[in-house]
Amino acid sequence: MAQMQQTKNIAIVGTGLVGSLLALHLRKKGHSVTLFDRRPDVRKVEFSGRSINLAMSNRGWKALREAGIEEEIRELAIPLYRRAMHIDNDPVYFQNYGKDGEAIYSISRGVLNRKMIDLAEAAGAVFKFEEKVWEVDLSEAKLYTGESEKGNWEEYDFDLIFGADGAFSRVRHKMQRQSRFNYSQHFIDVGYKELRIAANADGSHKLDKNSFHIWPRGKFMLIAMPNLDGSFTCTLFLPFEGENSFESLQTEPAVQDFFEKYFPDMQEEISGFTKDFFKNPTSALVTVKCYPWTYYDKIALVGDAAHAIVPFFGQGMNAGFEDISELGRLEEVHGNDWEKIFAEYQEIRKPNADAIAELSYRNFMEMSSKTADPDFLLRKKIEKNFTEKHPEKWIPAYSRVTFSEAPYSEALKIGDRQAAIMDEIMQIPQIEEKWNSAEVENRILKLLQNK
Repeated sequence: MAQMQQTKNIAIVGTGLVGSLLALHLRKKGHSVTLFDRRPDVRKVEFSGRSINLAMSNRGWKALREAGIEEEIRELAIPLYRRAMHIDNDPVYFQNYGKDGEAIYSISRGVLNRKMIDLAEAAGAVFKFEEKVWEVDLSEAKLYTGESEKGNWEEYDFDLIFGADGAFSRVRHKMQRQSRFNYSQHFIDVGYKELRIAANADGSHKLDKNSFHIWPRGKFMLIAMPNLDGSFTCTLFLPFEGENSFESLQTEPAVQDFFEKYFPDMQEEISGFTKDFFKNPTSALVTVKCYPWTYYDKIALVGDAAHAIVPFFGQGMNAGFEDISELGRLEEVHGNDWEKIFAEYQEIRKPNADAIAELSYRNFMEMSSKTADPDFLLRKKIEKNFTEKHPEKWIPAYSRVTFSEAPYSEALKIGDRQAAIMDEIMQIPQIEEKWNSAEVENRILKLLQNK
């Protein structure tokens, strides 16, 4: 049974998606909320040219529903029911994500962030942009802001402080100075660059707008996700060094040749891609792990500040939003006991954050190289066939992560078990001919009993 709640004076450092959603949740509970950000108000500036469109799935929608804003955000989203695989000169190959009607939803990060800030502000949250946090007093829940590290600082007193300030969090940086704080960061050797496909003259989309488009090319790939205005936000994932890398593409002719060679079906877009390539920044991809996420009953990390992951499962935002769901649930259970709320929050969320970090890294390998592989496609076909016949016995790992709210750690564990079964199934002689036979079906059933 929920205990009596007392309203708190709460600071959130970071006005991104997770910070804005947290503000909405806390305002709904009656707390006073102030958000700080060193950056200007995103509603008043151009987008940075370093965005990857968001893929909203079940966990994200649940958190938005709890905040009372799901329907407003759905107006900004386009459902994607399938992957569209652009493999060299072959016809486009479509792979459904889940069962009929199951979809992930493409949303522009900038559009969503602006909307979330508007909604949080309308709910009574106070936003302080261009106010950089230089120091945090963890035990007293005080923030110090100012124009420079050496200048005069403004002191703010709060009851609680949340660090929602991303992978390079200032709040976490302060926590890292505490004894027995574990921290690691790992950059993969692949970076990304934002590109764009403009809408047709009549405002329609040039590609199928209800698909997540992928051009898998082994060590690199291009993806495209639709926007409401008829355009697509594209992301080129490319190694930093080596052949076909950001290092090797330094001139316009080299970039143009690269696109013509590897993305011939996008001839009309190549001049725009080349222009974007030199205009937009190259960004790195990092996994951040740390623990603990909280400091007694005063400080807590949420979203990327606690668990930044690479974007290849489309779960970064969804995982951050799920943090907020969990905090809201625990506040209902424990009322005003924030030490208990924070202790349970990190204990529950940490294993799941580690699991989705692992799943996200693996999905990069799958998206970039395996999705064009005939054996992989056959494997997926066998899984889909078995799932349709035995939905109670087999949920693919992707569906378990994307279309359910089951713990990520459970999805990883069961996914590993299913992968081991499929490894054995793929060794069956003439599996290409037998893939939908009773023999294969019975073998999977037997392996499920034994493993």
